[in-house]
Amino acid sequence: MRMLFKQRFFSWFDSYDIYDEEGSTLYTVKGQLAWGHCLKIFDQYDREVGTVKQRVFTLLSKFELYLGDSCIGCVNREFSFFRPRYNIDCNGWQVEGNFMGWDYTITDRSGAQVASVTKELFNWTDTYVIDVRDPRDALLALMLVLAIDAEKCSQSNG
Repeated sequence: MRMLFKQRFFSWFDSYDIYDEEGSTLYTVKGQLAWGHCLKIFDQYDREVGTVKQRVFTLLSKFELYLGDSCIGCVNREFSFFRPRYNIDCNGWQVEGNFMGWDYTITDRSGAQVASVTKELFNWTDTYVIDVRDPRDALLALMLVLAIDAEKCSQSNG
């Protein structure tokens, strides 16, 4: 399954539209006024399906992932020199990126690829292509991409 993740050009808060290969909207992400990033994810029927919330006052960036009111895990930036590395305490997944931090591979405990994320260059806004092996993992993979993008935004603003 392929998803196209595009940040909206004119928006006061982080807002994104996520499309499938045919251009149909799968999810809409709306930033909320909060300390740190708080991103609400809505399905194509405008039902809230998830939240990515930044925990503030931590040494390295940390984001909590929610399905409804239930916290299903966290994404922490780990200290590393050349390649961005994230610790995920959800599903046993791991994320590693290239030197510039724009392309990621998400793997499971066995090392099998769950998803790959590629940032498209030369766009007016952040645009990512997310290839997910199993469509049932699409929402969680999207939540990870949102957390990583928000973390990179926090790094460039801080």
